[in-house]
Amino acid sequence: MEYRKLGDSDLTISVITFGAWAAGGWMWGGTERSEAVKAIQESYHVGVTSIDTAPIYGQGLSEEIVGEAIKGFPRDKVQILTKYGMRWDLAKGDFAMHSKDNSGRDIDIYKYAGKESIIEECENSLKRLGTDYIDLYQIHWHDKTTPIDETMEAVTRLIEQGKVRYAGVCNYSAELMREAAKTINLVSNQVPYSMVKRDIEAETVPYCIEHNKAILAYSPLERGLLTGKMKPGHEFAQDDHRASLYFFKDENLKRVDAFLDKIKPMADDKQATVGQLVLRWTVEQPGITIALVGARDATQALQNAASMDIKLSAEEIGQITEELNKLELVK
Repeated sequence: MEYRKLGDSDLTISVITFGAWAAGGWMWGGTERSEAVKAIQESYHVGVTSIDTAPIYGQGLSEEIVGEAIKGFPRDKVQILTKYGMRWDLAKGDFAMHSKDNSGRDIDIYKYAGKESIIEECENSLKRLGTDYIDLYQIHWHDKTTPIDETMEAVTRLIEQGKVRYAGVCNYSAELMREAAKTINLVSNQVPYSMVKRDIEAETVPYCIEHNKAILAYSPLERGLLTGKMKPGHEFAQDDHRASLYFFKDENLKRVDAFLDKIKPMADDKQATVGQLVLRWTVEQPGITIALVGARDATQALQNAASMDIKLSAEEIGQITEELNKLELVK
């Protein structure tokens, strides 16, 4: 495994970081708790020491699973990344969506990052995770109803109290990062980035490179699309959010499949899967610090970790990018 520092901090995390959204089951068609715990533990043993979670993932379940998984590990050898600012238990702030929890009950979710709410969320996360500090605390989405300085002042207070080590953001534009930087030192921005979703290259990546902010790329396999395992006609579970995304239209599955077929010989030469090749390419892109990758079981988790064993030359990265630039998806 390889490790990289986040911005100007002394927080070093594994280049493949375990993404625990699917572990919470919510919006992923459920979860098997024991499998999720085992996946995190097996990842740790091959060097994936960093885990990204959030309270909203399974409405606390993902954080509980992470807490259970790391119980026997030395705390200073694990990096816990979690979030705040999405409430399903408080109707306040910026309405985000109507959804259902894991038991099928209706819930309304709000983006809310008021000061007292953040303090309360942090305490709840610490309890679920079974720890007394969080390595990286990130706002999940921008809350338009709360001034950014109020939000960041609350996180500053948590850092001063030793409950949080570093502050990060998620889904922030360069403009929002600039605003937040007036109040707090941000070390990272967690944003969606994959071979088929590269819009952050326009503004966010240049800003982060210029100001030494890490980029944590989430959904680098585009929710399974870039593994090559999904074929036209694929059927998702009823509450799986991917069913409504344009990426998974049959025509796009066909086009992505054709692209992956073109780069498969390179993967074969390196005795790797296409998904592993995709992950290696992703973390070699300018400004991308680490890739957050989810896994439903230990087998997937170990495959993800092994992607860092692959070496790509500048020429090979260029060849992949050249083929990728010919890929057009239908919206």
